[in-house]
Amino acid sequence: MTGYPKTITNLIECLKKLPGVGEKSAERMALSILELDDDVLKFFAENLLSVKDKIKRCSICNHLSEEDICDICADKTRDNGILCIVEEPKDVRTLEKVGIFNGKYHVLGGLISPLDGITPNDINISNLIERIKNENIKEVIIAVKPSIEGETTSLYISKILSDLNVVISKIAYGVPIGADMEYLDSLTLELAFDNRMKISE
Repeated sequence: MTGYPKTITNLIECLKKLPGVGEKSAERMALSILELDDDVLKFFAENLLSVKDKIKRCSICNHLSEEDICDICADKTRDNGILCIVEEPKDVRTLEKVGIFNGKYHVLGGLISPLDGITPNDINISNLIERIKNENIKEVIIAVKPSIEGETTSLYISKILSDLNVVISKIAYGVPIGADMEYLDSLTLELAFDNRMKISE
């Protein structure tokens, strides 16, 4: 017995299926939904349903899109010669919000992780090779998270692209600005030392 009608209990259970949402958060969300205006709630429900029907993967870069080709791939003002490789669509959004990159993207849809049974065949690498061969790409920037899986994926991509006429780079990792050394994990410190920059002549 939860103390709530079945409809609210079912809504709480649905919300708990979202990542990072526990019992308390789901309960707060469900009760907040009850307080929404009818128009807002209708808009919310419509978009919740349409996101499954309308959203697909871009046939070129594997990003999320309502069309066969996403807005970024269709944008003629972007630099076609530079390709940024990311793990998930949310990484594209992060880079776009910062506004530091004006090339094209390639979304892998995961990282190589032998321990989890994820091999190169399970992520979007074969399409990457085809793009580099056919799209006149001059530079590939690997922008995946600094983890064992990220490093494994970066090394694999570097190896399979080494025979192609393309510059391969990787975003630098290291100590965040303002961070205390005592709170840094060993991988972050190792990468910071490996990616150290010379500051003297």
